[in-house]
Amino acid sequence: MSCRLRGLETFCTDLLLDPVASERLADVIFDYKWAYWEQLLDVFGREQLVVAEADDFGSDSSLLISPELVRTIYLPRWRKLFDLIKNKNPDAKIFFHSCGAIRPIIADLIACGVDILNPVQYTASGMQLENLKRDFGTDLVFWGGGIDTKRILPFGTPGEVRDEVRRVIDIMAPGGGFVFAAVHNIQADVPVANLEALLLALEEYGVY
Repeated sequence: MSCRLRGLETFCTDLLLDPVASERLADVIFDYKWAYWEQLLDVFGREQLVVAEADDFGSDSSLLISPELVRTIYLPRWRKLFDLIKNKNPDAKIFFHSCGAIRPIIADLIACGVDILNPVQYTASGMQLENLKRDFGTDLVFWGGGIDTKRILPFGTPGEVRDEVRRVIDIMAPGGGFVFAAVHNIQADVPVANLEALLLALEEYGVY
């Protein structure tokens, strides 16, 4: 949200040249989110099975900012917010969306209280599904990572789509903790035949 308010380039400059202002902005956003969730959970309480939040920390190749800055400025505030949510509804699962190459901070997100990771952008650096499942599969539910929406789904053949769906399910399904979903929204330029192949493959291989 800081990027949306300041713009990516200005936001990154702020972090280095005016860290006090960066932390103040993070506090303003945190206060807004705290008030939002406190009010919402007071009304709906335990009806919320999954509580979704988001902070895009990664690009295709790396984190957008250093792991140290993420841990210093943002994760402590997320931890407080997730503690509030869990105190209001101990049964709620924290769903956290963060695009890109976020492997260096996944353990930190788990420590903050994240239960579900999305979108599992497995074409980003360090986000290989086999390694994520091996290293974090007992602590996280992976909600996403079902099909690459940058290359295979829009530009592959139906056979390639089918093979990729099966490959992903074979990796991620064992032991549970996997909700099949595309890495990103399915765009208008995806061939209908590829979308059909995706749905048919999911129907065939997606029950476990």
